[in-house]
Amino acid sequence: MSRKIRVGVIGVGNCASALVQGVYFYQNAEDDDQIPGLMHVNFGGYHISDLEFSVGFDVNRHKINRDLSEAILAPPNCCARFAQVPHLNAEVLPGPILDGVAPHMRESFYCYSDNIKPVDVVDVLRETKTEVLVNFLPVGSTQATRYYAQCALEAGVAFANCIPEFIASDPMWASRFEEVGLPVAGDDIKSQVGATIVHRVLTQLLIDRGVKIDETYQLNIGGNTDFENMTVEERLKTKRISKTEAVTSLVPYKVPVRIGPSDYVPFLGDKKICYIFIKGRKFGNQPVSIDLKLSVEDSPNSAGMVIDVVRAVRLALDRNISGPLISISSYAFKHPPQQFPDSLARELVEEFIQGKRRN
Repeated sequence: MSRKIRVGVIGVGNCASALVQGVYFYQNAEDDDQIPGLMHVNFGGYHISDLEFSVGFDVNRHKINRDLSEAILAPPNCCARFAQVPHLNAEVLPGPILDGVAPHMRESFYCYSDNIKPVDVVDVLRETKTEVLVNFLPVGSTQATRYYAQCALEAGVAFANCIPEFIASDPMWASRFEEVGLPVAGDDIKSQVGATIVHRVLTQLLIDRGVKIDETYQLNIGGNTDFENMTVEERLKTKRISKTEAVTSLVPYKVPVRIGPSDYVPFLGDKKICYIFIKGRKFGNQPVSIDLKLSVEDSPNSAGMVIDVVRAVRLALDRNISGPLISISSYAFKHPPQQFPDSLARELVEEFIQGKRRN
């Protein structure tokens, strides 16, 4: 029988809501069931229901000091409600704000007042026996991400970095996790069927079929707080790098490209709409172009990937594997330590699950 995986969550927003709901939506799935968005119901001996939430960290006064099951429903969260979540006995505690909240987002995030003091994150991680810490901070949280990564190192907790701040793919941070014997996965989660994976698949198709790509763009709009946060261009630097390199890493030559969030449309809520355009030349130098629109519910699109990531990280802990996890990172993240074509990345993860490949 597998044992529980104690999971802590940084940022109790829409992505955290989808993750928590997903664990309970599929808690009774059979091992041979085909679950949309998951590689396997049983991932190396760990069932979906083996994820057990230990603690949450947030700055929203409507979420802190509440059980995680209640906090995931508090405003401004707008993730679809698709599962009943019981009381989890996992409290959401005030973390430090640092740069985790942009000035224009303090009202939207309902930030706590100055009379509330952030907790000692290292002590909390130890007290709650957290094993894997998942980072869902807003894009642009440079200082805050590194603060929590440092806390994970000090507390002896593995780290899964779901945002475009470079930890697993930064050799310095990767070596620090390796030195203390902890695995780290990241960076910037790649959704089940999101803009990045679709763009990558189309790009790979054209390359494999001998089309010369001349130019491409990917434009995204949405209505959740993630898109509101990204209306400030200075918070988008690493996001653009992450999304752009996820596509250009497949092209063996330079190509004009523009990829990244484009606008915040409040009435879209948690819906994300993506426009992808690719222009190229095929046989006889004749033109070919692809113009595609993708519409998805944004937050549930990543939840299954994170469930697989958490279980891969737990397997690494079981096997005393430390440092950046190459296979699951290349499969599940936009900016991994090493890029592979998606089909190969999945094969590498399957080998990792079976124990044929240590990392």
